[in-house]
Amino acid sequence: MTDSGAMVEGASAQDRVRAIVARSGSSFLWGMRILPPYRRDAMYAIYAFCREVDDAADEPDTPENKLAKLAGWRREIARLYAGSPLDPVARALQGPVAEFSLPAEEFLAVIEGMEMDVRSTIVAPSFEVFTLYCRRVAGAVGMLSIRVFGDTSAAAQELAVVQGEALQIVNVLRDVAEDAERGRLYLPGVLLAKHGMAGLEPKAVVDHPGLAAACAELADMARSRFARAHELLARCDRRRLRPARLMLETYGRILARLEARGWDRPREAVRLSRPEKLWVALRCLIF
Repeated sequence: MTDSGAMVEGASAQDRVRAIVARSGSSFLWGMRILPPYRRDAMYAIYAFCREVDDAADEPDTPENKLAKLAGWRREIARLYAGSPLDPVARALQGPVAEFSLPAEEFLAVIEGMEMDVRSTIVAPSFEVFTLYCRRVAGAVGMLSIRVFGDTSAAAQELAVVQGEALQIVNVLRDVAEDAERGRLYLPGVLLAKHGMAGLEPKAVVDHPGLAAACAELADMARSRFARAHELLARCDRRRLRPARLMLETYGRILARLEARGWDRPREAVRLSRPEKLWVALRCLIF
C-alpha cells in the first residue's frame, strides 16, 4: 500500500470512530475530553469498539446472528494483534494497541460480556455471575483505560476493576425499567428473593413494592465500591487519572440523584445536565 493509501485508510478509520462518538451521549466521553489529544483519540477508539460490540448484542436480531457478529469481532481482534485488521474501528485501535500495550484479553473480555447477554438473557443473576458480568463489560474497559491514562500500578489496576463494578451497578440501578422492557433484569437474585420477588418476570419486578428495598441494598454496595475506589485513587497518580476521578464524581452524582428521586419510581429518567457535567470536569481539572 502506498503512503497516500495508508493516510486515506487511517482517515477513514478515524472518521468512523468520530461518527460513533458524535452520536453518543455517554457520560464516559466527558471524562475523555480533559485528556491530551493522542490519549483522547485512543480512548475514543476504545469506546467505539465497545459501542460496536454492544450494538451487535443489543440490536434486534436472532441470537444466532448476534453471536455470529460477536464471533466476527473475535476474529477482528485476532487480526488486529496480527497487524492486519479490516474493520475501521479496529484499524483505529492499531496505534493505541502499540503505543499503550493494550492487552487483547481485555478486548475479548468485553466481547464475552456481550455474549453473556446473548446466550442467555440475564435475569436475576447470582452475585457470582453479576460480578463476572461487571468485570467483563466495565472492569475490562477500566483495565484498557488506565494504560491510556498512564498509570498501570497495582493500585490503578485494582481501581479499574472496583470502579468498573461501581459504575456498572449505577447503570443497573438507573436502567432497571428500560432493561425490563427488553426482558432483562440485572438485579441479583438473592436481593429479589429477600424482598419477595423471587421468580417474577422483569416487568413485574419493576412494579413490585419490594423493588425499592432491593435497589437500596444494591446502592449500598455501589457506595462501598465508590469508597474503595477513592481509597485506591489516593495511592495512584491523581493527575494522570483525572478522567477516572471525573467518572467517579459523575456517577456518584447520578447515584445521589437516583436516591433523591426514590427507588419506587424506576421509570422516571435521571440524567445530569450539560452544565453540571462541565462543572464536574472543571473541578477535576483544578483540584
